[in-house]
Amino acid sequence: MAVDLVTLQELCALSQRFKPAGRTLMLGRHEWRPNPRFKRGFRTTWRKAGLEGSYLETVQDDGFCETLMASLGFGAMESLDFSDYEGATILHDLNHPVGEALEGQFDFIYDGGTLEHVFNVPVALQSVFRMLKPGGRFVSCNGMNGWMGHGIYQFNPELVWSFWKRMCGCKVHVCRAIETSPTEQGEYRLDFPDPAITGRRLRFRGINFPTRRVYLYYEVERLPESALGDRMLQSDYEVKWSSHNNAGEIRDVKAKEAEDGRD
Repeated sequence: MAVDLVTLQELCALSQRFKPAGRTLMLGRHEWRPNPRFKRGFRTTWRKAGLEGSYLETVQDDGFCETLMASLGFGAMESLDFSDYEGATILHDLNHPVGEALEGQFDFIYDGGTLEHVFNVPVALQSVFRMLKPGGRFVSCNGMNGWMGHGIYQFNPELVWSFWKRMCGCKVHVCRAIETSPTEQGEYRLDFPDPAITGRRLRFRGINFPTRRVYLYYEVERLPESALGDRMLQSDYEVKWSSHNNAGEIRDVKAKEAEDGRD
C-alpha cells in the first residue's frame, strides 16, 4: 500500500510527539509516488507540522517512502517482507514467528497496509510486539471498512484494545477511523473508546459513518512492564465474565501471565 494524504497527516502529527532513537522498520515496503493532487495538501500538512523541505525532496526515484519517513524524523527505515521483489531488507514470512535475532530490535515499526494480507494475523501481531523495544511504538493503518476484496481481512478497533492493551499491557495512544478520501464536508475521523470501560461493544447508532473506504489507524507503545499474554478475550465478554462464578479463576490466570512476563 502507499502513503496517502490522510495517513501523511497522522504521521506528521506523530512526528511531533515521538522521535525514535534506534532502528526503525516498516512491514512491507510502502510507496510515496509523485502525484499532482498531493502537492497542495502536502504543503499545508507539512507546514502545519513545522517540517522543512519541499514535496519533491521527499520523493525518491523508485517510488518508495524511505526518504519521506527520514524527513519525518523516523530514521533510515528497514523493510520486512515475504519476498525481495520490492527490495525489502529483511525477508520473513509473518505467518510464522520471528527469530530471536529480531526480538527487541526496533524503536518504531510502521504497517501501512501489510497485515491485512497476512493470513496468520495473531502470530504476526505477536511478532510485532516481540520486535519492539520497551518504549517503542507500533503504528498500523489497515482497511476497516469498504476494502472488501483488497486483502484477506478488514480490522476492528476491538482488536486494538483487546490485544494491545489487555493481552500485551501496552498503551494505546490513538485508535481511530479515517476516511481515505476527504469529501466536500471535510475529513472524517472518529476516535474509538475502550469498550471495556463501558462494558459494551462499540455502537454506531446515530453516527454518520462513511460508506467509502475507511482505515483503522492506531498507535501503541510497548511499556517497560508490557508482557505478551496467551489469552485474549473480547472486551464486553471479559467485563460480563468478571462477575461470574469463575471470575477468580480468570483473575488468577491473568495474574500468573503478568508474573511470568516479568520473569
